[in-house]
Amino acid sequence: MKHSIAAKRMRDIQPFHVMALLAEARQREAAGQDIIHMEVGEPDFPTPAPIVEAGIRALQSGQTKYTAARGLPQLREAIAAYYASRFGVNISPERILITPGASGALQLVLGALLNPGDEVLMTDPGYPCNRHFVRLFEGKATAIPVDATTDYQLSRAHVQEHWNTATKAVLLATPANPTGTVLTLPQLADIHAAIQQRGGELIVDEIYQGLTYGIPDTTSLSVDPDNLWVINSFSKYFGMTGWRLGWVVAPEWAVETLDRLAQNIFLAASTPAQYAALAAFTPEALAIMEAQRQELQQRRDFLLPALRELGFAVRTEPQGAFYLYAGSERFGEDAQRLCRDMLDQTGVVFTPGIDFGSYQANTHVRFAYTTGVARLEQAVERLAHCLPR
Repeated sequence: MKHSIAAKRMRDIQPFHVMALLAEARQREAAGQDIIHMEVGEPDFPTPAPIVEAGIRALQSGQTKYTAARGLPQLREAIAAYYASRFGVNISPERILITPGASGALQLVLGALLNPGDEVLMTDPGYPCNRHFVRLFEGKATAIPVDATTDYQLSRAHVQEHWNTATKAVLLATPANPTGTVLTLPQLADIHAAIQQRGGELIVDEIYQGLTYGIPDTTSLSVDPDNLWVINSFSKYFGMTGWRLGWVVAPEWAVETLDRLAQNIFLAASTPAQYAALAAFTPEALAIMEAQRQELQQRRDFLLPALRELGFAVRTEPQGAFYLYAGSERFGEDAQRLCRDMLDQTGVVFTPGIDFGSYQANTHVRFAYTTGVARLEQAVERLAHCLPR
């Protein structure tokens, strides 16, 4: 019997290397070992109670039918009101589409924009699924090496240097995964101007919006509310990871295209999740999220100097998200082995740099401060006794 052969694109879509570490860590936990998780981008906070309660009420009242592909009108209106009240940016609810997570939003945007062979510029290191989504739509992800000299972000100079006739768009993330760094509004305006001059599109991943420390919270829509694409999510700041709910703010000309594509790709986002998310913008829920943001800042403020003291090179202070991207060259040239060894010897799990690209990946790791300070202290103490010298 002849077996089917997977599509060629699947050769370029790699798994998360950390998932093998996570699987082993869970096996060890099941066997009784105490594991400290610093590998997965999911804080230990539960979804805020007002959101959970709204979801339960939605289920009990029978809100389980499909919504329109664009999502609940009242949720789109609530998101538009949030942009107006928090950022002073006026966005028509008609330009907002609700999606199954930010991943659903990115699929819509790239599906609407890319022809085969079109290039999208992005950072290396960066969130790996971004390049894989580009490949899924037969585009080419051009990963540009970045380091601490530009806070691991792209600049106008990068766009000018790497833009070519095949380039269609630039994909940025602020705050960024895995580095936690942030682009200022002037920097975004500079990049946006360079892209506009070349007739391209700017896509900004803002899924960690709200999780910033020591700086104001912003949106790239303040730079240009009409002519760029913003992807966001209820997963991170709003604490709704497993609910799988996100949104995209699109230029007006693209709304019908995205609506048509959404109808075909996923029909609509989860109805109970959308009703639950209506409560995310209540004062009660926002107060909980602000308290969680403050706790994450306390975790960062402990872990950043502690990792440096251990010998990790954290070359720029992250101002957002909940990650520290650290040089591990002091401990050898094989970050994957370092992660495996530390899991084996200490029960502390963190992520090798290879999951985020290829540039200096063998000498970098990512720590997620998604567990409490007491557990972070334990992790640092364990690592201090076992890191190679």
